[in-house]
Amino acid sequence: MSEERRLEGKVAIVTGGAAGLGEATVRLFTKNGAKVIIADIADDTGHMLAQSLSQWATFIHCDVTKEQDVSAAVDLAMEKHGQLDIMFNNAGTGDNRTTGVAEYEMEMYEPTMNVNVKGVMHGLKHAARIMIPNRKGCIISTASIAGSIGGNAPYAYTASKHAVIGLTKNGAAELGKYGIRVNCISPSYVTTGLLMESLGKKDKGEAEVWISSISNLKGVVLKEEDIAQAALFLASDESKFISGHNLVVDGGFSVVNHNGGLYRP
Repeated sequence: MSEERRLEGKVAIVTGGAAGLGEATVRLFTKNGAKVIIADIADDTGHMLAQSLSQWATFIHCDVTKEQDVSAAVDLAMEKHGQLDIMFNNAGTGDNRTTGVAEYEMEMYEPTMNVNVKGVMHGLKHAARIMIPNRKGCIISTASIAGSIGGNAPYAYTASKHAVIGLTKNGAAELGKYGIRVNCISPSYVTTGLLMESLGKKDKGEAEVWISSISNLKGVVLKEEDIAQAALFLASDESKFISGHNLVVDGGFSVVNHNGGLYRP
């Protein structure tokens, strides 16, 4: 298999696939031979991306908080391609509340958990119903360094990403006997639209300067394409014996954080 066709003949679903990390992954997956279902709530952007990739990608409107939407995305993969090999639960949302817990606005807690946790659970469930009878498959979810350490993101986001790592472990423990691998990816700060909004910054260069200032690894900035490469590795046969793993892509940020994060003095 050539380096550029590491997913030849495979079919993938990428939730939140219309922009950011999802878009980068969709482009890389198709480049490597996969047929991809782009599942997102951003209809215009999603349709444009699918059209730009011609026969390699199909868009479906999908709100991951609604089980019927995720189920429909899985059904579309089966109707259109007759198989589902890769489920990338990438859709997520942030929580801009950076106040202390005593002032936390609870109305933001449930919406964040619904997207980031329930959305992943829906993806696990409906990918598994197809993959279990076929006794093979790969499920990946986007977690975060906020799922391993505290103090670098608001409460709901931190709780949700800890939960994603827990769901990954449970999924790997149950589904391994069917030949299904379940893993997650934990990026540090990537200048997606979601992060820019959370930081209250409009200029990407300015945001990258701030990220570099708190990073342990200097001289390089984490990009969407780096996370796509991590997803490609976990989706490919190169990781055929890796399951239950949280692939941390953070330049060593979560090893020790001397500079603090959103709650730094």
